[in-house]
Amino acid sequence: MTTVVTSGVFPSTDPAVSPLDGLGTADIRWGSNNSQSGYQFRGAAADVQLDGTEFVIGTFVHRNVPTNVTPSVFDVRLTVNVMFEDGSTTDLNFSFHHNETPNTTNSSPADDDLVDLQTFVHPQPVTIDGKQYRAVLSGFKRGGQIVRQFRSPEDGINFAEVVCAFTLDEPDVVISGLRYQGTGPAQADEYVEIHNKGGAPQDLTGWTVQCKPTGYSFPFPPGTVIRPGQRYRVYTDETHQEYGGFSFGSSTEVWRDQGGIARLVADDGFVVDQSPYLDKGFNKSGTP
Repeated sequence: MTTVVTSGVFPSTDPAVSPLDGLGTADIRWGSNNSQSGYQFRGAAADVQLDGTEFVIGTFVHRNVPTNVTPSVFDVRLTVNVMFEDGSTTDLNFSFHHNETPNTTNSSPADDDLVDLQTFVHPQPVTIDGKQYRAVLSGFKRGGQIVRQFRSPEDGINFAEVVCAFTLDEPDVVISGLRYQGTGPAQADEYVEIHNKGGAPQDLTGWTVQCKPTGYSFPFPPGTVIRPGQRYRVYTDETHQEYGGFSFGSSTEVWRDQGGIARLVADDGFVVDQSPYLDKGFNKSGTP
């Protein structure tokens, strides 16, 4: 574990935006002087595990007011300075893709502005205590959920924590969540979530998610790749494109409310990860 303190600045946009104020600072604004939108980055202090465990690297703030800017879609680059407890520092470079959606008209309300993360892995390795790691952005954390697109309502100051991890330059795919109690009689909104907490992509061709003891199994389609920091969810009978669009397609309950085990199995049959829930008399093999 190491302790870090972060700060950040916005050095540039691509393409160049006009009008624009605050380049090179932690508070960048665009639009006319009496109606400016923009980003702010607030640094943080955190104890960091060097095993892919996520931590809050800072807070992202979007001040969203009706404004006109040219162009309306652009990338905003962020440089985060990370200071370690031994006094050494490193700069991490990421970018946000901003869509300044049309503002309110007489015939229609304004859409939320959209902010997408464009870069998830800092291109160069980071050396900590003589070992090399990758810095991976997982996304925006809001309401306990980590997402890669930030929806920012108009006429508001909207916040999200930015979540990062230091990890080795290799894939590390785990079961990161399981919603075994959904809503409605068929519980279509139940899901199992897998997360690549490593610093390299993993091809999931031939991998399966298995549910013990009900026997349900979901094979990932050929060519499915999970990127560093990315999360996929397999829902019981729903599809959510922001989490890969995967579903068991089952009209009945997949995850027993009484307990069971979720498993992630590689194409060679190796159990990559498993997650017992409720522990109602089940052993690691998934049998009573």
